[in-house]
Amino acid sequence: MRAEGLERVTMRRLAQELDTGPASLYVYVRNTAELHAAVLDELLGEVDLSPVRSAGDWRDRLARLLTSYVEVLFEHPALARSALVARPSGEHYLDLVEAVLALLAEGGAAPERAAWGLDLLLQYGTATAAEHSTRAESADAQRDREALTAVLDNSSPDRHPQITALGPDLIAGAGEARLAWGFQVLLSGIVTAPDPDTTPAAGTGADAGTGAGAGAGADKNSAPDTATDTTP
Repeated sequence: MRAEGLERVTMRRLAQELDTGPASLYVYVRNTAELHAAVLDELLGEVDLSPVRSAGDWRDRLARLLTSYVEVLFEHPALARSALVARPSGEHYLDLVEAVLALLAEGGAAPERAAWGLDLLLQYGTATAAEHSTRAESADAQRDREALTAVLDNSSPDRHPQITALGPDLIAGAGEARLAWGFQVLLSGIVTAPDPDTTPAAGTGADAGTGAGAGAGADKNSAPDTATDTTP
């Protein structure tokens, strides 16, 4: 993956690299989506979990931990995009989940809020990494930003008075500052919001958000979704 990108990490390509047949790999992983989830879990071993054991305000420590998670994904744009739908279940992912929950508990978040808050925090971090790492790859990134700035500068004060008033602020600040502020907003909300209604919604077909996926909640009582293709 480091040499050729996640797009080339398929069952067939991996079999070629290992000088074996694709069928032999199905003993270990069921499809490319599961393979990508395993790759993601391996990279999550690079996330700095030391803030759990360090001193200081729990919010700042959790924000540092989550920022490390985003930085790991940012180094691999295709993986960041895949993480939006991947469902890792390996030890490194569980270590990350455990660390986030431990710091939320230290901050006094009620169990239900911590469980749902975990999902929000990882979704926000994953989406941010996917968005900005993709832009960083684009040759038109600067041109796109300039075009957006021009649109905001030329917005009609009659039709869009709020945009006209806040135009510069809408795109102000460094990405790191925006990420840190977003985490603080979410953390403040998690500890102060009403407890969520955890009653199962029967017959909706909606995916249960249990924080079991890097970027999307997974039903902890079901097997991985083999029909989901996470190849970007």
